[in-house]
Amino acid sequence: MRHWFFDASGEANLRAFPNWITVPSTQWLSMARQWHFFFAWLFVINGICYIAWSVFSRHLARDLAPTKQDWRGIGRSIVDHLKFRHPQGEEAKRYNVLQKLAYLAVIFVLLPLIVLMGLAMSPRADAVFAGWVDIVGGRQSARTWHFIFAMSLLAFIAIHVFMVIVSGPINQVRSMITGKYDIPVEEDQP
Repeated sequence: MRHWFFDASGEANLRAFPNWITVPSTQWLSMARQWHFFFAWLFVINGICYIAWSVFSRHLARDLAPTKQDWRGIGRSIVDHLKFRHPQGEEAKRYNVLQKLAYLAVIFVLLPLIVLMGLAMSPRADAVFAGWVDIVGGRQSARTWHFIFAMSLLAFIAIHVFMVIVSGPINQVRSMITGKYDIPVEEDQP
């Protein structure tokens, strides 16, 4: 759907998105690509630092790798998520199996595929490793896959934020920042 928007000089332009929501605000493709690459490299560097920290601190093995008990309880976890039942007590301090699988899928599948499909759109990458772009169906297919994977990442983020909001945002955000999760004291019912 396209709408009329007015630029800084007051001239009407037919655009899909208003200037204030796009980076850069004008239709300047080369500058938009520079912004894209700048933030993409920040994203990649941040991801590499996170993975390095996860491996060296044993966070990956200790907190994210599903255990046999996690696999046995996957059905219960699915039902609990669908009913918006959130873990209570000490159980709330640990990731459940669905969280573990989602984080691992994002870290080791989705993000690498976004980068790989981004590289597949580059003629330079194809010159270094001739023919590998054809595996994904060419540059246009790589562009489509890059977009699908990026939208999947946005969906993950949206679901993640939603789950933080419905499970108690103050305690959740505080625990993300400080690492301390407050467990409410349950009162005994007579």
